[in-house]
Amino acid sequence: MSRFLLVNPFGIGDVLFTTPVARAIRDSYPAGFLGYWCNQRVAPMLQYNPDIDTAFGVSRGDLKKTWSESKIKGITDFYGLLRQLKTGHYDAAIDFSLDCRYSLLAQLAGIKRRIGFDYKKRGRFLTDKLALDGYSGKHVVDYYLELLKFLEVEPRSRQLYLYTGQQEQSQSKKFLEYHGIHEQEAVIGIAPGAGASWGEDAARKHWPAARFAQIADRIIDELKVKVVLLGDASERTIADVIIYSMKQKPIDMVGKTSLAQLAALIQRLRILLTNDGGPLHMAVALGVRTVSIFGPVDEKVYGPYPPSEKHTVLKAGLECRPCYEQFRLKPCDKEKECITLIDTAEVFEALRRLL
Repeated sequence: MSRFLLVNPFGIGDVLFTTPVARAIRDSYPAGFLGYWCNQRVAPMLQYNPDIDTAFGVSRGDLKKTWSESKIKGITDFYGLLRQLKTGHYDAAIDFSLDCRYSLLAQLAGIKRRIGFDYKKRGRFLTDKLALDGYSGKHVVDYYLELLKFLEVEPRSRQLYLYTGQQEQSQSKKFLEYHGIHEQEAVIGIAPGAGASWGEDAARKHWPAARFAQIADRIIDELKVKVVLLGDASERTIADVIIYSMKQKPIDMVGKTSLAQLAALIQRLRILLTNDGGPLHMAVALGVRTVSIFGPVDEKVYGPYPPSEKHTVLKAGLECRPCYEQFRLKPCDKEKECITLIDTAEVFEALRRLL
């Protein structure tokens, strides 16, 4: 057995949670081949990972979107995906999707060993499986690493891994120099959105934009450090509120970078201040200090991993949190108090300590 496939159709953070698994397989099978089946959006994040030989981004959601735009292209992409799976000649797949359709396709592609979680009896096409009701009590990474026992692989490291390319590193360096930030100069990034995989519910994770504006002003005025705003195009409105609410002006990069370019910019930061979401885990994987704000989500399960003094998690002490459990977000009748009770003084002090 020497050819392996990892399957994860979820967002940025979740894919990064699987990178310790990829490293463990690479350590045990240095001459082996490791493929990664993910979604289209996150595939660029894996392109420089030395543990992964190939990554193809065609999730069920991607196929559904393509089908709605063009049925012919949808069919073409589906058969193209099946061909990629077959021509990979994989010996085993580790499926993190919790969706039986992924393991069914793996079976149709001739992958004999299919390892994963049996969540709500969706593991019927898996050959090796662990029962799962949901993630609670320990980090998702620890759950994922448990699946390695079926391959008799023992992880040597539990770190997250993210790599950037020379081209993106050069672009980020030139960009910051253009804004008067030299290579050894501290810069703090703010990702005021995040949580895109939650769709409309992402706002439940978001600290108020006006408070990010207050923090950014204090960073510039009191800490004498420049601030760069980060995020994708869908977070443009949030960024505009912050910019127009500030006395000072930050460097605005929201919606202006690819995912690979965003990683290179985060790598250059001294600290990232962010809500719970993908940029947080990118920073952790890149070794950048973080201050993160957690509301409905349990930081012990989805927070910075592994826990470290480099990463400060801020949360409110409410009995009702976390309210995201068993992959379900409960209705909120407290007007997001788990987020709004976190004040700017607490956030600023956490930044000051890390800086």
